[in-house]
Amino acid sequence: MDGSTPLEAAGELVSVGPPLGMLAELTHRCPLQCPYCSNPLKLLKAADELDTKTWLSAFSQAADLGVLQIHLSGGEPTLRQDLEELVELLASRGVYTNLITSGVTLTRERLKALAGCGLDHVQLSIQSVDPETADKVGNYKNSLAKKLEVARWVREEGLPLTINAPTHRHNIMETPALIDLAVELGAGRLEIAHIQYYGWAAQNEAALLPPYELVLEEAAAVADAKERLQGIMAIDYVTPDYYAQFPKPCMGGWAKDILNITPEGKVLPCHAAETLPLRFDNVRDRPLHEIWYDGEAFNRFRGYRWMKEPCASCERKEIDFGGCRCQAFAVTGDAANADPACSLSPHHEKLQSRATASASGTPPEFVYRRIGQA
Repeated sequence: MDGSTPLEAAGELVSVGPPLGMLAELTHRCPLQCPYCSNPLKLLKAADELDTKTWLSAFSQAADLGVLQIHLSGGEPTLRQDLEELVELLASRGVYTNLITSGVTLTRERLKALAGCGLDHVQLSIQSVDPETADKVGNYKNSLAKKLEVARWVREEGLPLTINAPTHRHNIMETPALIDLAVELGAGRLEIAHIQYYGWAAQNEAALLPPYELVLEEAAAVADAKERLQGIMAIDYVTPDYYAQFPKPCMGGWAKDILNITPEGKVLPCHAAETLPLRFDNVRDRPLHEIWYDGEAFNRFRGYRWMKEPCASCERKEIDFGGCRCQAFAVTGDAANADPACSLSPHHEKLQSRATASASGTPPEFVYRRIGQA
């Protein structure tokens, strides 16, 4: 199915084009135990993951559908022994591949093999410039030294490098140093993204949410770096929703450009969508193009007809699309409400009160988890 297709969504005729990108969560398995993990509360074991044949089929369908870029993620995607085969198939179909990795399980030989199969890009997470803090956040020894080694390998292989620096109370003061490190490592892009408090991160909200004044200091430092490093390194900056005046345009609009496949094959409009009371199709059971165009979950929040006030008549609805449906549901109990991160939402004060309570006082210890723990 090529081009855009008109369809009826919540009583509204919506023009839907093909997706441009896909997040492929190959596994929930991961050697790190980051307290802000964005994967679902219940993690899947290896036996529940899609097999190689099914992933290859899903990727071929994605290419047919029009997907141009696929992010290979997890968990830790390098724990999949078939990763080279998956990358090779995508390269043969002309799909750009980005490996999102913690780096700690990656060897030089494996990286070289992946590059030889056609891998296009590596996105490496760094939790801190301080070795002790890095080990504490990931609950993994000597993680920083390993990550720095992997970053050098990536550049030596001639692959573009993105550094992903999840920001929170324990490393927010390091942002200038993280920027300098990314430049030193030869990264073309740096993502400084504050933790979003869904899933397991919600369990650690009080341990992770930074005070507002530190966020302001960081924002100023990032703005300065963006200007100083223009043409050298791109910086993407995501502030905490709890301190926002208006919500971010989550995913660029619900089911507009991007889809997500979980390790067991569920096809989602966004990474956190399983927190919503929706029915999700599985790529094992239904063709991907049908799910994208006709799937119940995909059409639920497409367009604007589903919106309540104040979103329905707001001039910003074509800018932020009402914000995040998952956060609206988590805070208000109704996914069709305005994102409470918005200052126009009647629930905005509730979110701000949570922020004040969480960011005050001495932070508690992290709560870690493993697969099988909910």
